[in-house]
This record gives sequence, C-alpha cells and structure tokens, in this order.
Amino acid sequence: MTVKTFASDPSSTGGRGEVMSGQTVTPRPIAMRDAFLERVWRAMADDGDIYFTCADFGSPVLDRIRGQFPDRFANVGIAEQNLINVSAGLAVEGFKVFAYAIAPFITMRCFEQIRVNLALLSKVRPINVNLIGVGAGYSYVVSGPTHQCYEDLTVMRALPNVAIYSPADHVTAAALFDPCLANPGAKYLRLDAQVLPVVYRSQPPDLAHGFNVLRAGGRVCLIATGFMVHTALKVAEQLAQAGITVDVIDFFDLSGFDAAGLRRQLTPYAGLVSLEEGFRGRGGLDALLFDFSARHRLQARMLNLGVEGDYRFELGTRDQLHEQVGIGLNAALRSVREFVQAVEP
Repeated sequence: MTVKTFASDPSSTGGRGEVMSGQTVTPRPIAMRDAFLERVWRAMADDGDIYFTCADFGSPVLDRIRGQFPDRFANVGIAEQNLINVSAGLAVEGFKVFAYAIAPFITMRCFEQIRVNLALLSKVRPINVNLIGVGAGYSYVVSGPTHQCYEDLTVMRALPNVAIYSPADHVTAAALFDPCLANPGAKYLRLDAQVLPVVYRSQPPDLAHGFNVLRAGGRVCLIATGFMVHTALKVAEQLAQAGITVDVIDFFDLSGFDAAGLRRQLTPYAGLVSLEEGFRGRGGLDALLFDFSARHRLQARMLNLGVEGDYRFELGTRDQLHEQVGIGLNAALRSVREFVQAVEP
C-alpha cells in the first residue's frame, strides 16, 4: 500500500492552508511561547485593545511587551486566581486579553475562577480571554509532577464555552493567534515548554478543520495531539520500514474541530489509536474520540495510549519518563504493532 506523507503540506485535509496574516513561517525550530508571543507583541502595536497579563512568568519577548506597552501589561505575581479575575474584568471592559502562566497553575490552581469568570460569564457577556499555558505534559522534565501537566485536557474539556488548542510545533502555535484574537470567548492554549521539531515547514495547517492528516495510505490511524504528534510520526516511520502502514493525524483543536470532516476522514479506518501526554482514560483526547466514535457510529476498533498509573517522582529525560508511563517511542511502537496485527491479522 502506498504511503503518502503530508508533514509539510497542510492541505491534506481537503482545504487549502494559508499563511496566517502577519505570520512568517520559520523553518528553524523555536519555542512555541516565543512564536506566539511574537505575534501578540506585533499586534499590540496596531491594536490598542490588546492587554497582556501574567503570573510572575517571563520570556525575552515578554520583556519587549512590558517595555513598549507598560499601560497594557500587568504582572499579578504568583497569584493565578487573581490573574483570571483581573483578565475577566479587563475583558468585560472591552480588552482582548492574553493571560500567561505555567500550564498546571493557569488551569488547576484557578479552576473555579475559570469556570465562573470565563466559562459562565462568556454566556452572558462578550469577552475575549486567552489563557496561554506553558509546560504541557512532561515538558518541564526536571521539575517533577508539581510543574508537569497531565490533567489539563481533562479539566478544561469539562468546561463548556472554552476552546482548547494543543499545537505540535511553533508554526501552528503562532497561527493560532489569529482565531484567539478574532473570536470571542475563553480559550486555552496548551504550549510545550521545549523547542520541538517543525512539523509544518511550508505553511501552517488549515485551522478551520482543527486537525491535519500528516501520513495517509493505511487502514489504521494514529491520532495525536501536542508533543505526541512527534512520537506518532516516529512510530509510523519505523513501522513503514517494517512494511506496516499507519496514518497520522495532528489533532490541534479539541473543541472547534470540523466534526463532519473528521467523520469522513475516520470512517474508512479499521483501527484508531489515540496518543496523548496526559492520563489515559481520564477525559482527555481518548475520551473525546471514544465519544465521537460512538455518536457517529464508527466501526473502527480503538486503542488509547496515554500516561499509565499514578504520579511519579523519578528523574530522567523526557524519553525515559515516557517509556516508564507507556507513551515512549518503544512502548508506543509495541502497542501499535500489536494493535495493527489484531485489527489486520
């Protein structure tokens, strides 16, 4: 079976991807936060309604924002609950707010404030608040489970009226600035803290779909989000060398994706595998896909790969930690190979 790869061709979902306004694709890998904050900084020069808040968290680009726009910048300190309160108040006054903090703190430490002041409030008042969480999954490797983030997809998906974006590279992260700025409501951007390889070298994916096909031609599809897109691509490549074809989908919009398009894309498959850097079976990407499959009566068998077990305190590289919890390259390769053999004996 012929394998088609689309790692640099985001038009594979059927629509034509375009370079977002104000964005130049940088083929050299850079941090997601730097790519996104660069878009914010440039837009603030032209749009006086953009306001930036943070919870004692910095970056080189943030220094520029603070220096050039001091009247539209507020550091609330180590106080994420207040970060949400201040951001909601600014949004009610008409500002388009970007709030910035470490991922576990901007989602879980202030969950009640997000629920009441953003998810609930957005039903009765027009607001635009964008939560930028840096440190998805194990990306703060040496900081341990207090600073790592495996629960955010679960808790944020529990809230209606909150858009959830989970890019796999800095190109997608930068492109997501456009819907964040243009669309009202609350959004959560799940950004990796490490510099990841570039997935989209020529242009960003078509954001209207919410997902993008990176490899095609097989009967089993790996559906991954964030960092795990890179693992899925490596698994697919190694299996291809062994004569086994699996497809790969980058799922970067977990709330506003094109449901009809996804149904058409997934219907022909005999097997679907979800890969996420979050707890398995606890409401993340796998729960989204199990529900989607049931509602749309998909016939494919499903396997969900995610973080196994409990919190762990061992130190190691990200790859080592991933192998320990069942989502490393070797662990995923074994699981997918066995699944493919069961689906296509």
